[in-house]
Amino acid sequence: MAADVLKLVLATLEENKAEEIQTIDLAGKTSIADAMVVSSGRSNRHVSALADYLLKALKEAGVKDVRVEGMPACDWVLVDAGDVIIHVFRPEVRTFYNLEKMWSAARPGDRLAG
Repeated sequence: MAADVLKLVLATLEENKAEEIQTIDLAGKTSIADAMVVSSGRSNRHVSALADYLLKALKEAGVKDVRVEGMPACDWVLVDAGDVIIHVFRPEVRTFYNLEKMWSAARPGDRLAG
């Protein structure tokens, strides 16, 4: 199910012109989700529209208990679809929080190959 939700999320973001879409594999890093998708919208209005398109697509696909945060301001909207967490940022807010770096970093217990 997580793979299907991820495909739907990525297709919806692509279709609606989200920018810099990045998927982060969370398997084994946290129990909160299997994948995180980080993307940007060009403006508050675009971020809001992307979140709306995601919510509609997830609902139509039968994904239950989807939660959303950040809709009033739309600087950063988080859509929690269970196994997939989606962040939609305005570019400058995305740069400030830099989630990709935080979640892609090796954990202290991880061993580097070599």
